[in-house]
Amino acid sequence: MSDNPWTDRIVGERMAVDQEFSERIQQSRFSNQQWSLIMTATEFEIEHPDDPDRARIVADTDKIDGIIPELENVQAGMGAMGGGGAGNAGQNSSSGGVFDSIMGALGIGGDSGSSEKEQRKAAKRLTQEYADELQSHLESKGKWETARHAAANGQ
Repeated sequence: MSDNPWTDRIVGERMAVDQEFSERIQQSRFSNQQWSLIMTATEFEIEHPDDPDRARIVADTDKIDGIIPELENVQAGMGAMGGGGAGNAGQNSSSGGVFDSIMGALGIGGDSGSSEKEQRKAAKRLTQEYADELQSHLESKGKWETARHAAANGQ
């Protein structure tokens, strides 16, 4: 299981939030495949679990830097298959498509450093939006206090 056992207790609630959040992903710059990769690199923690007034779910995105280059590979692969993420058509690509993606991966042409920086910022922002949505969902279902107490007790 995970390093945060409290998250194991809310798997069903996470699935519900995943479904609710899917529209937000479609409106983002990321495809569903890219979002899945981002979520595998994200852990959720409850800050200040002992303080009911300050406790909140935060996205720990420290591992996202390691997958940022792979996001481009996922996008390039989708473009090569004739696919593309709904809602992100044209946002991440320039006129060269796959060729530009390959050139960028090789560090030739374009400003891949800037693109990676923007992807990193967007991924971190979106994962925190997800964390906020998850907390709101837990509160509305009366499960927030149970999750908070479990996090405070390391359960």
